Amino acid sequence: MLARALRLALLIEVALYVAIARYGCAASPSATALLALAGVFSLRAVLIMLTYGYAWAYRSPAPRLSVRQTLLMVLGEYAAMLLSFIVIFPFERWWMGTDRLRAGIANVAGAPGRRLPVLLVHGYFCSRAAWWWLRRRLEAAGWTVATISLEPIHGSIEDYVLPLAGRIDAVLAETGAERVLLAGHSMGGLVARAYLQRCGHARVAGLVTLGTPHQGSHLASIGPGKNARQMRPGNPWLQNLANPAAVLDTLAIYSPHDNFVMPQSNSQLSGTANYPIDGLGHLAMLYSPRVAQALLSTFDRMDTRSRQVPRV
Repeated sequence: MLARALRLALLIEVALYVAIARYGCAASPSATALLALAGVFSLRAVLIMLTYGYAWAYRSPAPRLSVRQTLLMVLGEYAAMLLSFIVIFPFERWWMGTDRLRAGIANVAGAPGRRLPVLLVHGYFCSRAAWWWLRRRLEAAGWTVATISLEPIHGSIEDYVLPLAGRIDAVLAETGAERVLLAGHSMGGLVARAYLQRCGHARVAGLVTLGTPHQGSHLASIGPGKNARQMRPGNPWLQNLANPAAVLDTLAIYSPHDNFVMPQSNSQLSGTANYPIDGLGHLAMLYSPRVAQALLSTFDRMDTRSRQVPRV
């Protein structure tokens, strides 16, 4: 379980900083605490800077940002990493609880408020906790939202398809709906596409991907696990992944300044609509009001269209 692994890793990291401060520098207890805290914050700052350095090396053409915009983007991504991997992900049960699915949400033409349920699929080395902020925004707007945690965290993307199919079936059974709307962040978009390739779109009315490496990412070359290898540019699994069927309503939201997907143009999906959001980091997409607004408007459109277009 990712939460347990992150708690253990954080505990070991802090213990290491404490040992260095106490026995290597003979620091006082208060100084030890400050040094340990500085170590935790500094390591993540270094990691974020490394991702942006890597992204710069493999960058694709993008709108130029001012110094202020660049600084705000990097700080936002740094804050997203701290919030995700220190506060929320390790303590998922505190923040997420169970999904609040409501029965009787059906796709019935002319029935106000009866929207399709939304199922959110997280990305690489994440869990359902990745959706903590966006789930709140969607629910506040009246959507019924489900999540899923894909395990093992370094398994094959192909092996996530059956758990996703089972989760879709469970959501439909509990809500009484006939179809769901899917949204996938990063690798989650590839999992959703793999599901559509193997299982078809009969139970899915629309798909939105957020920062998904549809054509792979060079950063995946240093990531552990089979799923990371599958996300390397030119990987046979990625090349064999079919595009969503033309009858499926699909939107790829991406950042031309993404620091995980590189080149950033690899987040675009041919044959579908692509929506760029400038000046946004990869993890920061999960906490962005601009992304939330794009999701809300897109889901509204997809839900409305699902009632108007005859089932095939």
